[in-house]
Amino acid sequence: MLRALDTGLIDAVQVVYNVLDQNPEDELFPYCREHDIAVIARVPFDEGSLTGSLTPTSTWPAADFRNIYFRPENLIPTLDRIERLRPVVPPDMSMPEMTLRHILQSPDVSTVIPGMRKLRHVEQNIGVSDGRQLSATLMDELKGHRRDRTVDYIE
Repeated sequence: MLRALDTGLIDAVQVVYNVLDQNPEDELFPYCREHDIAVIARVPFDEGSLTGSLTPTSTWPAADFRNIYFRPENLIPTLDRIERLRPVVPPDMSMPEMTLRHILQSPDVSTVIPGMRKLRHVEQNIGVSDGRQLSATLMDELKGHRRDRTVDYIE
């Protein structure tokens, strides 16, 4: 990706970035900052896991990508991570709100693309744009929830 950005033809990148996948902070964000390239954070809720609503028995329609992404060998460890994350969610905040605030607090992120299937999701996500920031202590705590994994999407 960095070689493609070196062409100077790219003004913005979309990248998976969330509490669990903080990998773009390592090389991509500094590069984009240095070259004035916008960062659009996608998959802020990790395909739904960071909404806190998935369970070991969650199912999706037959053609849904999450059937591959959340195969049992991926779903169970992800749910374990979510359980370890729950205690750090501030009492006055939902997990999705904390997740979006974490992303928007990055000075390298220009915008975020949260999935919104219901009107209440739209209203909740819009509410996060109020500028309220997470504490430095919580931001440091969230760094500890980063995972460095790759997902084999081929069956």
